[in-house]
Amino acid sequence: MRRLAVFAALGAFALSSAPNPVSCQMSDAELTAKAQAIHKRTLTLDTHVDISPSNFQLGQLNYGQRLSTQVDLTKMEGGGLDAVFFSIFVGQPANGAGQDSAGYASAYATDTAKFNAVHRLAEQIAPDRIGIARTAEDARRLFKEGKKIAFMGVENGYGIGTDITRVKEFYDRGARYMSLAHNNPSQLSDSNTGEGDGFWEWHGLSPLGKQVIAEMNKWGIMIDISHPSRESMAQSLELTRAPIIASHSAVRALCDVSRNLADDQLKALARNGGVIQVVAFRGYIKCDPKGDAARTKALADLRAEYGIVAATGGRGRGAGGGGRGPTSDANRCAPIGGGTAGAGTNAAVDSQLAAMPEARRNEYEAKLQSINDRYPQQAVANVEDLVNHIDYAVKLIGIDHVGISSDFDGGGGVEGYNCALDAINVTKELVRRGYTEKQIGQIWSGNLLRVLEEVEKVARQIQKEQGTRTGT
Repeated sequence: MRRLAVFAALGAFALSSAPNPVSCQMSDAELTAKAQAIHKRTLTLDTHVDISPSNFQLGQLNYGQRLSTQVDLTKMEGGGLDAVFFSIFVGQPANGAGQDSAGYASAYATDTAKFNAVHRLAEQIAPDRIGIARTAEDARRLFKEGKKIAFMGVENGYGIGTDITRVKEFYDRGARYMSLAHNNPSQLSDSNTGEGDGFWEWHGLSPLGKQVIAEMNKWGIMIDISHPSRESMAQSLELTRAPIIASHSAVRALCDVSRNLADDQLKALARNGGVIQVVAFRGYIKCDPKGDAARTKALADLRAEYGIVAATGGRGRGAGGGGRGPTSDANRCAPIGGGTAGAGTNAAVDSQLAAMPEARRNEYEAKLQSINDRYPQQAVANVEDLVNHIDYAVKLIGIDHVGISSDFDGGGGVEGYNCALDAINVTKELVRRGYTEKQIGQIWSGNLLRVLEEVEKVARQIQKEQGTRTGT
């Protein structure tokens, strides 16, 4: 009975927070003007952007200029995208492989290079334009100062190896969220990919992973459940003393893929006080479940056959993914200058292909083309599809538990929101659907920053109980 009462209250609150469409009397010009004014006043935050350290070097074309990436500092400034969580991402070998000292050392080195890249941007390349935020208050202060905001989130805890002290080390470097797995099981947790390949190493969290959850609570790192398995999420919720997040996922009821959250997961997230950051990734917001499932399995089998470790999410040419969605204004997001795409695009897979003997590489490419012929790419998704997922989540679990992410430079991008310059289009669609300025502020950043503040508060309490200090 108590559980039924909780669900009833949650449902009533969600319905009360649902927006009403704007009046049909508002012209497009008026709608645009209203959206632009709100967008300018709102702290806009994207919780997942992939990066390549090669774009963060002094003395050459870098992230402070306009690159071929979907996000760079110039595009953030031009599009009014104020803050991003740069992804400290490392891939994961399949079926439990790589869980050894060599694998951990390699992953840690990758993580370190990406932490250093973000610090280089904020401290050497463009300190007058962007700063690193370690707290929610830092983000608000930098916004008031007119600077862009760099957060960092660890996508895959693989790099901590078996050294649990690295949780605090990553915190000290600036990490403010971490997921315990990516697209294969890690030493910490199972992955959502077990739904496709049937491989479950831990049936949720490993013993070490459970310790890491406690350490994340202790030091103030948000627990990210976007890539780990359903069982891992459930166990994380049982263990955590703080709210959790899904940094870049969408609604499973609208697109039935394992990276999205089902209704029961969304409700559990809301009861915990957490937030889902709805992602602008076309394969997660508009999909053909049967066709996409067959394609996903075929690509996974092909990669396993040739020993290819997919960078992230099955994107890019070598991974056989859909790549970026088209943009409604090609000139806005068109590549200008040099620079390489983020680690989640085809670059990582292509490097593995380049190392193959030519005959084997040609064989791989032929099989990949066969898969592409049999299973067409996912349908084009647009901003309206993205906001459909936001609407669904708001109506189900309430306005306080929904945010926005892109997965830019990791395969993200939809029609109308294909780079940081297009961020206004998301705000415009939210205005069109009747969201108020306060609600738009919650969705763009308020909810996520509220979670971060609660995680910070829990960390201070745990440190007080244990007589420890952050030491940052």
